[in-house]
Amino acid sequence: MNSIAEPKTSTLRAAWEELKKSKPTLRIRDCAQELGVSEAELLATTVGDYTTKLEGDWTKLVERLPELGRVMSLTRNEGCVLEHKGPFQKIEIMGPPTHRMATVIGPIETRVFFSAWKFGFAVRLQTPHGLQQSIQIFDEAGNAVTKIFLVAAGPGNKAGSNQEAFDKLVNDFTAADQSTEIAVTVVREMPTKAIADVDKETLLTEWENMKDTHDFFGMLRKHQVNRLDAVVISEGRFSERIQKSSLKNLLETAASEHLPIMVFAGSRGNIQIHQGKIQTIRVMDNWLNILDPDFNMHLREDLIDSAWIVKKPTTDGVVTAIEVFDKNKEMIVQFFGLRKPGIPELEKWRTLVASLPRA
Repeated sequence: MNSIAEPKTSTLRAAWEELKKSKPTLRIRDCAQELGVSEAELLATTVGDYTTKLEGDWTKLVERLPELGRVMSLTRNEGCVLEHKGPFQKIEIMGPPTHRMATVIGPIETRVFFSAWKFGFAVRLQTPHGLQQSIQIFDEAGNAVTKIFLVAAGPGNKAGSNQEAFDKLVNDFTAADQSTEIAVTVVREMPTKAIADVDKETLLTEWENMKDTHDFFGMLRKHQVNRLDAVVISEGRFSERIQKSSLKNLLETAASEHLPIMVFAGSRGNIQIHQGKIQTIRVMDNWLNILDPDFNMHLREDLIDSAWIVKKPTTDGVVTAIEVFDKNKEMIVQFFGLRKPGIPELEKWRTLVASLPRA
């Protein structure tokens, strides 16, 4: 994608308006794809209208998110969207300046990777349903990292978001430059080896000797191997393919048996996590959905290329995941049985996973 938005802002905005007339239900992400630009570039054309550019120390912005009270946090990739309603609570910033990250614990749980946070916007959009206000973060390529929406008061005495805190946060982080163009750049991916060039035996030996699930990331970096390629290499030893259609059964069984699970999905700069029981599973067109009061998942089944059972040894015993990938070898979503450090995973989860039909 070019570093300078083409066509120019006014032309791009006009093209977007025409597209919305012909396809009024098309979301901005899909409009951007049709117009051949990034979502952030398209959103930037509305700066000075209903959008404000933000800048500053993103770690400080995240530390202030609890001030907003109850919000809706949305993180997605091409194939999966996670939405949680609640307040940001316990936030811990860590790591060196070049690799700062944050853990967010509470009703909204995320793992934040600030190196991918490039562009920020505050959006105040009038919709047929009322004023929609949000903070939206994008990476250097203009892809959405995460979005945080204000919410109205809900049933059961659930408070709405703090409008005054939102206005102050936006004011404090408003950028000096409020132009309608941004310069996006191509994301540099970690170089990886072809499967044929990977030292498979050493990789599998290190896999077998893992003490913690987080050791997996270091192992991938050390061997310069793509995550899916590592899963393929381990097939029959630490991984098994399952039928793509079995995910619906996985979720329906977890719901009916009141089995608490974990769901991980996200972008380069933000992984959002669900922990707990799920209730309502619905399929709508290509979407497999969890539709609970404070948690929604939307999974594009047509974008799933493969699904796997993946086992990782730890000091607490084997941890069993369902890992789902698209045709570009990108992780779409992961499912686990709910577990905490020091506690073995649930036997009911292992039994459920063992029952899934193999591919």
